[in-house]
Amino acid sequence: MSEILLEMTAKTPEVKFSKNPISMSLKGRSIPENSIDFYKPLLEWVESNVGESESSVAISVKLEYFNTSSSKCLMDLFKRIEKVAPQASVDWYYEEEDEDMLEAGEDYDAIIDIPFRLIATTA
Repeated sequence: MSEILLEMTAKTPEVKFSKNPISMSLKGRSIPENSIDFYKPLLEWVESNVGESESSVAISVKLEYFNTSSSKCLMDLFKRIEKVAPQASVDWYYEEEDEDMLEAGEDYDAIIDIPFRLIATTA
């Protein structure tokens, strides 16, 4: 599978994972009934499509809110990317007034060995 395209719902983010070039985008809210079931195909896609030979891997995260179980799944996703794609980078977007989302990006940046660019946006 070379692409994952999922439309945003009230509980799940828009997902755009593309192979040529490798890019991954999450946008919206992530509060699915079962985060593990929702994120499993995304983790499998990374395993199947992302490798060390990639010149760069662009990841864009524009989540307005995510729950605790989604946070763990995002960590798993970032760790998997970190393992297979040394040239990855993350653009972490947060609304200027949303300190929680800024802190979440800072936390991931401190834990994951992938460069994070924290980008403030206006509502």
